[in-house]
Amino acid sequence: MEASTAARVVITGLGVIAPNGHGLEAYGRSLRQGVSGLRRIERLVELNFACQVAGVPQDLDALKERYFAPDDLVAMNANMLYANIAAIDAWRDAGLPPPGEERDPHTGAIIGTGMGGPDTFGERLAPGVLEGRVRRLGSTLAEQTMSSSVSAKTGGLLGLGNQVTTNSSACSTGAEAVIMAADRIRFGLAERMLAGGSESSSEFVFGAFDAMRVLDKHHNHEPERASRPMSQSAAGFVPGSGAGVLMLETLESARARGARIYAEILGSAVNCGGHRGGGSMTAPNPRAVQECIRMAVKAAGIEPRDIDGINGHLTGTFADSVEVSNWSSALDRPAADFPCINATKSLVGHGLGAAGALELVAVVLQLVGRFFHGSRNCEDLHEKLLPYAASIPHETIEPGRLDIIAKASFGFGDVNACVIVKRWS
Repeated sequence: MEASTAARVVITGLGVIAPNGHGLEAYGRSLRQGVSGLRRIERLVELNFACQVAGVPQDLDALKERYFAPDDLVAMNANMLYANIAAIDAWRDAGLPPPGEERDPHTGAIIGTGMGGPDTFGERLAPGVLEGRVRRLGSTLAEQTMSSSVSAKTGGLLGLGNQVTTNSSACSTGAEAVIMAADRIRFGLAERMLAGGSESSSEFVFGAFDAMRVLDKHHNHEPERASRPMSQSAAGFVPGSGAGVLMLETLESARARGARIYAEILGSAVNCGGHRGGGSMTAPNPRAVQECIRMAVKAAGIEPRDIDGINGHLTGTFADSVEVSNWSSALDRPAADFPCINATKSLVGHGLGAAGALELVAVVLQLVGRFFHGSRNCEDLHEKLLPYAASIPHETIEPGRLDIIAKASFGFGDVNACVIVKRWS
């Protein structure tokens, strides 16, 4: 649906818990200063992982005591904690009152996750079942192992009465959740929606990717150098975790309650490459990627040259140079006219189901702060990206114009999502 024929959707609240900072001030400062949240994880060393580096939010044990009652904590694993810390922060940041006794039929949530609760499966459910201790497992495991627990808990904590659900589309999950929530608002089915993604920090999440040999194993002793999007020496992505949640709202509702508005979602698109034309479970179909970007630009009602910056998917794999080429073709903007592009994953790793949401929060913070953060560890730019060197800042810059940023996520399964965001003025 084109923006001109639908209700306008604005962003009025943000919540984030990332490897390099919890909260907007800390996260924004880390983005601006190029602070990495990647660390060597001793548990991965003990388990003989090839990649022993990951992005894990810090101080979760102390944080959770500030946000949740003891009864809630009994039934919450790390993924649920991340999602709901970010959701509560987004709610508060939007200036909404504390939840009351009545449900709110006008507000819902779509909070996605890529892997769900495998830490609960691996640490408690599977051992208990296999050892014949089912009767002693307790009554809260079912809700902790459901993928939908991340959003269901939000619905209960905040009294949400509109649609509350969880999506899962691998690495495009977080961006897709925002698109789905924005569409619900555009179609007049909700006034407000919390939207984003979350992913747990667990060996049971990271292990499957380590087994695929798609993670960087060459920087275990210098973790901040491990995530190398757009680099010639990139050797795989670095897993990350955490959550990002945005409060989306109709412009009419935001204005009626005098809310601060950060930005507007101009348009978006999702599609699939169908595992054709070079696409597969693990590789994107370039034509589908370009189509997704073009559809988002058309839905936004803008011209490709209106885009001032791109926050790429850019994982630190062979696909990075292909992605930049796809952006160039889709926007019909060759290297000499290419907008600035950055890779938030160089600072936080690849947050899987949380990635798109963490990066969309970064997009909004950059638009509001009028800065464009640099990408770390790509001083040795990939040879195919050398023509684009002027568009790839290594340190934070303050462009003369930064009004519209395009954000895309491309996930396992050949699925694509693209969101066009404009700074509110």
